[in-house]
Amino acid sequence: MVRKIESATRIPVPGGKIIDEYVGRVNTGDERLSVAHMVAPPGWTEPPQTPEFAEFTLVLRGTLHVEHDGEVIEVGAGQAVVTEPGERIRYGVGPEGAEYVAICLPAFSPDTAHREDE
Repeated sequence: MVRKIESATRIPVPGGKIIDEYVGRVNTGDERLSVAHMVAPPGWTEPPQTPEFAEFTLVLRGTLHVEHDGEVIEVGAGQAVVTEPGERIRYGVGPEGAEYVAICLPAFSPDTAHREDE
């Protein structure tokens, strides 16, 4: 069945990051995957996590920093990064902030992200 998504649902998160979910558990009730547009302010970081989902991230503006296995991968505008389930990762952004689209398979859930306490 074809479904038009009229608008996103804004998901409140601490630290000034904006998450607008278009497809996923919150906006459409879809557990197969999630699609979210994100805007992170300069210097934003989140706690490390070991998610149960794959994440495909396309950076639209700025630079996304992905910590993994003791190294930091910088992903700039027009580039993408893929993380696999079970990998311990930490996301952050550079001094200019970042805008990006994240697709999670299956859909993102706080329970399956397994974020660590900082």
